[in-house]
Amino acid sequence: MPAPAVPPIRDHGAAPAVRGRLPAVLLMAGSCLPILGAVLIAPVLPRMQDHFDGVAGSAVLVPLVLTVPALSLALLAPFAGVVVDRLGRRRLLVVATGLYALFGTAPLWLDSLYAVVFSRVLVGVAEAAIMTACTTLIGDYYTGRVRERYLALQTMCASASATLFFVLGGALGAAGWRAPFWLYAVGLLLAPVMARVLPESAAEAGGPAREGHTEAGPRPFPVRRMAGVCALTVFGAVVFYTVPVEMSYLLDELDVTSTGVIGLTTAIASAATVAGSVVFTRLTGTPRRRLPALLLVCGAGFLVMGVAGSPALLVVGAVVNCVGTGMLLPSLLTLAMARLDFADRGRGTGLWTAAFFLGEFVCPLVLLGGKGALGALSSAVGLLGLLTLLVAAGLLALNGRAAIAPPVQAPEQP
Repeated sequence: MPAPAVPPIRDHGAAPAVRGRLPAVLLMAGSCLPILGAVLIAPVLPRMQDHFDGVAGSAVLVPLVLTVPALSLALLAPFAGVVVDRLGRRRLLVVATGLYALFGTAPLWLDSLYAVVFSRVLVGVAEAAIMTACTTLIGDYYTGRVRERYLALQTMCASASATLFFVLGGALGAAGWRAPFWLYAVGLLLAPVMARVLPESAAEAGGPAREGHTEAGPRPFPVRRMAGVCALTVFGAVVFYTVPVEMSYLLDELDVTSTGVIGLTTAIASAATVAGSVVFTRLTGTPRRRLPALLLVCGAGFLVMGVAGSPALLVVGAVVNCVGTGMLLPSLLTLAMARLDFADRGRGTGLWTAAFFLGEFVCPLVLLGGKGALGALSSAVGLLGLLTLLVAAGLLALNGRAAIAPPVQAPEQP
C-alpha cells in the first residue's frame, strides 16, 4: 500500500506536514547511520592491522577502512542531492538504507584488504544518500521552530550515538575484528519500516510542492545563496570535530595515557555537545544573528584548551567548546534550509552535507599542519581558537552592514 502524500509545504508556518513521532524517530535513526560508519570500527583497527600485516601497504589501507567512507560521502553528497530532487527523497532513503546494510556487512565475508576498502567506499556512497535524504525530509516534513528543534535533535542523536557506537564497537571487537560489522545489518530492519511509515513528500506524490507555486520552467540553482553557508560549514565542521578527533592526543601531551581517563573525557565532551543542542532549541532570533556568538563560545573553549597546563583545565575548555559546537551545527543547517525552496532542497542539502563531511576529513590534516608549524598540538588548537574568533568578528561585521543596508525590493510575482 503506498504511503500517503504530505500536504503542501509552507516554509513560514509552524505546523508539521506529518503527524506522530515515528517518522521523526526513523529520520533520527537514519541520520545516525553515517556516525556508526565513522566510529564503530575504530577500536578494532589494531586487530585488523595484525590480521592484514602481510598485505603490501596495509599500514595505509587499514586506517582508510575507517576514514574513506567520510571522504566518499563528502565527494558524493552533492550528486545524492541531485538524485534526491529528481527521483524522490523517501524512495532513495529506503534503497540506500538497504544498500548500507549490504555494503556494511560485506567485510564479514571478504578476505582481501583491497576488497574491504572498496566496500567501505560503497558504504560512503550509501551514507551520502541516507544523510542527504534524511536531512531533506526533515526540511520537507517540518517548518519553523519545529524544524529547528528536529535539526537540533539530529545533532543530539549523532553526538550521543557516537559514544554508544564506540562502546559497542569495542565490546564486539573482543570477539574478533569482523564482529562489529554485524551492526550494519540494522539497515535491513530500518529500510522496510521506512518504506511503510515515512510519507511521500508532495512532489513525490505528484502534487504541487508549495502552495501558490506555478510551473515557470526550470530555474537556476541558487549557487551564490549557498556558497557562503557551505564555506562557513567547512570551517564549522573543523571546529566541530577538533575535540572528538584530537582530545586523546592533547591528553597525551599532558602525559595522560589511561584509556579510562580518555574515555571519560570523550564522554563528557559528547554530553556537552548534547547539552548545547538542547540549549539551541530554546534560542531565539535568526541563525545568521546567532552565529557570531556561537563561534565566540567555540573559540573561547579552544583558547582555554591551548593554554591548559592540566587535564582538568583541558576538559573545562573542551566542555565550553562542545557546548558551542552543539549549538553551531544545527544553526548552520537551519541557515542552509532557510535559503532553499522545495525544488532545490535536495541539492542544497547535498552540498551542505558534502561541505560538513569535507570539514571532518580535513580537520586532522589542518591541525597536523598547525602542529608541524608551531611544535605542539595545543598551540595549533589555540591558533584555531584565534581564527574562530576572527571569523566570528567578520560575521558580526557583515551582520552590522546588512542591518544598515537599505532593504531590497522583492520582485513582483508573475
